[in-house]
Amino acid sequence: MASLPARPNGALLVIDVQNGLVADAHDRDGVIANINTLVERARAENAPVIWVQHSGDGIPRGSDAWQYVPELTRRDSEPVVHKRYGDSFEGTDLEVLLAERRVGRLVVAGAQTDGCIRSTLHGALVRGYDTTLVADAHTTVDRTAYAAPPPAQVIAHTNLYWGHESAPGRRAETAETATVGFTAPGTDPVEGTPKQV
Repeated sequence: MASLPARPNGALLVIDVQNGLVADAHDRDGVIANINTLVERARAENAPVIWVQHSGDGIPRGSDAWQYVPELTRRDSEPVVHKRYGDSFEGTDLEVLLAERRVGRLVVAGAQTDGCIRSTLHGALVRGYDTTLVADAHTTVDRTAYAAPPPAQVIAHTNLYWGHESAPGRRAETAETATVGFTAPGTDPVEGTPKQV
């Protein structure tokens, strides 16, 4: 249970799946396909889908690089959070949007694993949210030239450590796309899968 007891709802946060950010990302097509599955499942369960869109150096607002990938389609009723920092909460209206929708549980997917995904996960946890990182629905680019591990290792390590993160009254976990649900605890949103947040 999140430390936000008046917020029983779960939401999907799709972070920065933009042309200029994922063109060379690890397993780009597989990750985008999984995000599409999550979006459709959230919609089917009447859970909010919130899209996050980054702008900054090399990704000017309105440019082709700034646009979301064509494989993902946002509905007009689904809000977009425009950000300039790694943490999707910083300098944005994300917290207001979540409060309006009584969201206390975030399911996180998108890019980049070692940047905005990590920053937003930590930002959510310290603000009182339960957080689920979708293990096969986030990605990053190759930064081995800068002494970073290969992308697959970055993703695996993030999945590992986020599954062991904790804070008082909050839960952090990782889950595969196939087992993620958005309904309240104690129900089985996807037939044949474990109970989910």
